[in-house]
Amino acid sequence: MFQRFVRDRVRSSVDALEHLVGGLGTALLALGALLSLLVVALTCVSGVGLLLVRNTLQIVRSTAGRERARLSRWGPEIIDPGPLPDDLKSLVRDPMVHRELGWVALHAVFGFVLGIFGLTLPLNAAQNVTYPLWFQAVDGSDGGPGLVWWPLRDLGDALLVGLTGLLWLALTIGFLPLMARAQAASGRWLLTPSGDVDLSLRVAQLAATRAAALDAHAAELRRIERSLHDGTQNRLVAVNVLLGAARRALNRNPDSAGEILERAQDATEQALAELRTVVRGILPPVLADRGLEGALSGLAGNSGVPCHLEVDVPGRCAISVEATAYFVVAEALTNVTKHSGASKATVTVRRDRDRLLLHIEDDGHGGADEISGSGIGGIRRRVEAYDGRLVLTSPPGGPTSMQVELPCGS
Repeated sequence: MFQRFVRDRVRSSVDALEHLVGGLGTALLALGALLSLLVVALTCVSGVGLLLVRNTLQIVRSTAGRERARLSRWGPEIIDPGPLPDDLKSLVRDPMVHRELGWVALHAVFGFVLGIFGLTLPLNAAQNVTYPLWFQAVDGSDGGPGLVWWPLRDLGDALLVGLTGLLWLALTIGFLPLMARAQAASGRWLLTPSGDVDLSLRVAQLAATRAAALDAHAAELRRIERSLHDGTQNRLVAVNVLLGAARRALNRNPDSAGEILERAQDATEQALAELRTVVRGILPPVLADRGLEGALSGLAGNSGVPCHLEVDVPGRCAISVEATAYFVVAEALTNVTKHSGASKATVTVRRDRDRLLLHIEDDGHGGADEISGSGIGGIRRRVEAYDGRLVLTSPPGGPTSMQVELPCGS
């Protein structure tokens, strides 16, 4: 029980550090947007700045969009309000623009400060804890790392610094999640649309999701129909023809009937194999037999590249969620094998409250995109049809990282 508590605290601290670093990135963007706003405000006195208002507010909207996406990956989704109004008068009066301007001012200051402090805590902890290992390489007469100002002369002093590192570590584990939530508070407060706007955006989003689900369903039906028509049906027709030929051969040439029946049996076995493939494509039986972890273990074991799997999903999710996760991992590992040139892959699956989080990463050459026909577009449609989200990061040179988030109930 204690080990699980410590593990959860460390994991939450690592997640908080990740979000603080991401918030520091958007804080730097907000700081740039704030400086642009100040320049435009000063030049508006001469009338020149009026020509730059829309472009500057578009920079603010894009920066706020980055923050919305970041916060949506960490908690409840924040819906993007869409494009800016066309005319300048509506643009200046838009309530969402006012809220974004307030967020830019707050996040550029407080988000930046919290991000810097969030980085400082684990760095101080790391250098103080390890100081006894390298204290002889530096002159400690004027003090040590971080806030250590007293002279350090021997191993005992170095060990004392190491103890202060444990204090920094405790502060890191205890305060990083609070700092991450504080950094996100301005975005949760100001970037969330008002009630009426949020409802209309949600309706539009659900309509798009419903259309995507219907398209995905229709594509799945077409795939099943093609598989049955082009494969199984042809095999069964061949079996029927061979059985007719065998019946006629019994009257005319009984010696050849055995060979014809053997061919009919082979065609029957092929038809059965194709039927099993179609059934597995609809809902893999291994999910019902072994659960999500067992099913993914089979995928990782059969992967064309060495795959490390880590699953932390207590209990069972809805079967539709598990099936979606299974097909996402299966298609992703297929892409890794065919296109990435990777030497290894990592699949991490865990449950965070009412969300199922998947992370697939490989050390290949990168450059993956949805246009090249690698199957990523199909993965995205399958995920979005279930009201989930997919984020793909694949810079040239690698690595390629795919993060998928699926709702799985409480």
